[in-house]
Amino acid sequence: MHRREGPSHGAALLRIAVAATVCAALGARRLARRSGVTAADLVASLPGDLLVERPDFVVDRAVGLPAPPATVWPWLVQLGKGRAWWYLPAWAERLVWARDKRGARRIVPELQALAVGDAVPDWGPGDPVFRVAVLDPPHALVYHSLRQRSNDWRWPEPDTPRPPGCLELSWALVLAPLPGGRARLHVRLRVAGVGRAKPLIELGGGLIDYVTMVLLFSGLKERLTTP
Repeated sequence: MHRREGPSHGAALLRIAVAATVCAALGARRLARRSGVTAADLVASLPGDLLVERPDFVVDRAVGLPAPPATVWPWLVQLGKGRAWWYLPAWAERLVWARDKRGARRIVPELQALAVGDAVPDWGPGDPVFRVAVLDPPHALVYHSLRQRSNDWRWPEPDTPRPPGCLELSWALVLAPLPGGRARLHVRLRVAGVGRAKPLIELGGGLIDYVTMVLLFSGLKERLTTP
């Protein structure tokens, strides 16, 4: 004879399913907001934090790199759309980029003359740009961006104060030395002006950021260790 599952068995399965769902949701939320960082990193002040004083959310990521800050720095300076592009590992580049859109695998001297106020195009939607706000080699590179929805996500005019309906971001890349001639890269994204879409943007955008930053870190390590 087959024993029928009693109510207690079904209730136990339901509790397990609910617990697994909650754990998955909490894990996804954590990855959307931070990876590779400590509790001290989350409360530490970084260059450029005051550019977006009241962010709707903040994303912190960090990674150890197999080279000192002075070696890593020029790779960060030339990063960006229309410049050295986005660093991906070789296997990912072959899958997603045409050959002419793959990230540079060498230091490009003509891309090293970055200055405060310079505009660097960013990926869409629309036609946004980042502007260099802090340039402190080989320690900190901070970008600032204002994106007006009604103007194809371009920088608004005038640019201060931030007009209604304008997204504001700061993106800080901060290097610190580690023992053994290594470096630690701490990347912080601060975002304001997302409005009612905050929960969706924070989770969905944060998870996309996690994937793209994991690939960036991997691609950067590959370039630092490949002659």
